[in-house]
Amino acid sequence: MPAMLIFGMGYSAGRIAARLRAAGWDVIGTSRAGRVGTIGFDDEGAVLAALSAADAVLSSVPPDADGDPVLARYGAAVAAVPWLGYLSSTGVYGDTGGAWVDEGAPLAGRRGDRVAADRAWGAMGARVLRLPGIYGPGRSALDRVATGRAHRIDLPDQVFSRVHVDDIASGVAAALGAPPGAYNLADDAPCGQNVVIEFAAALLGMVPPPLQTMDEAGLSPMARGFYAENRRVANGKAKRLLGWRPAYPDYRAGLLALSAIINPAIASADPASARPDQR
Repeated sequence: MPAMLIFGMGYSAGRIAARLRAAGWDVIGTSRAGRVGTIGFDDEGAVLAALSAADAVLSSVPPDADGDPVLARYGAAVAAVPWLGYLSSTGVYGDTGGAWVDEGAPLAGRRGDRVAADRAWGAMGARVLRLPGIYGPGRSALDRVATGRAHRIDLPDQVFSRVHVDDIASGVAAALGAPPGAYNLADDAPCGQNVVIEFAAALLGMVPPPLQTMDEAGLSPMARGFYAENRRVANGKAKRLLGWRPAYPDYRAGLLALSAIINPAIASADPASARPDQR
């Protein structure tokens, strides 16, 4: 049974672990608190033992003010593992004014720590999986609309890509047999956030939130940073070299599947009937 150690057993990593275990992998993860089912990141003996037995390592731990914490503490032991993977961010591309970017684009993100970590894992021979906005069960536009946390910001030209968490898991599985390098895991249909919120509201039979400026919406600095960037992420390399195809190629497919969990009657509905637009 092959073994994988995942640094940072969070939302996406949990879905990845479930998929790999179903495929016959022995997966163990770390967490800062060493919660049930994981080992503590600071438990050096346990982490080093897991690394020595691992056939693969995947890190979902973002950098902090001091750099990449996984490489800073365990870099030498990580480098000895045959297969390395790193969940990075398409934020490393920075703002492109809505233009398409692929893995050959320069790294010019506003967060230098993200860019540095991406490069460091790449230099070690990792499969660097660059992810856009992540959504899935419990973390989608449906949840934000239903709880009154959704916003429609009056930025008509703002576009971004997204990816369903289960498509991340399938991308990691596909990358297990892939050569080192960077791969974008993104859906096929970048679009504005407002369209997604409107579609989610239609599925729930709710009125979408009003258009607002960022000041009117009282957005946090982190949320403002999201709206400061505008790009479309190309996924052709992952399709060609990994044989990966997103099960949810656009937000409609992803939200319909999630809404069907909430209301099974939606599963048999005509998707077009819930569309607030035809874009």
